[in-house]
Amino acid sequence: MLDRLTRDDFAARLHQTFRICPPGLDPLEVELINASSWGKPDPLSRGRQPFSIVLRSPMRDRYLPQHIYPVEHDDLGRLELFLVPIGPDEVGMRYEAVFS
Repeated sequence: MLDRLTRDDFAARLHQTFRICPPGLDPLEVELINASSWGKPDPLSRGRQPFSIVLRSPMRDRYLPQHIYPVEHDDLGRLELFLVPIGPDEVGMRYEAVFS
């Protein structure tokens, strides 16, 4: 399913709640705060425009290390995403996933 998702799939869910489910820990509720395209479509990925999403947790001082995590959403289901912490903003810690 990951290879069929586009920026628009996520942009339609901006400010909705997702859950990062680290093994052995309680799920962490996060908000989708950004979905942006960049670069040119790659013919090897069936012409999908590369994009990234940014999720934000309410915790500023604690974060999950970069890793592949199960991420759940009520409409999209369970996705295995490589998340990278990109630092806090004024609200909480931000995580980015890149789709190329």
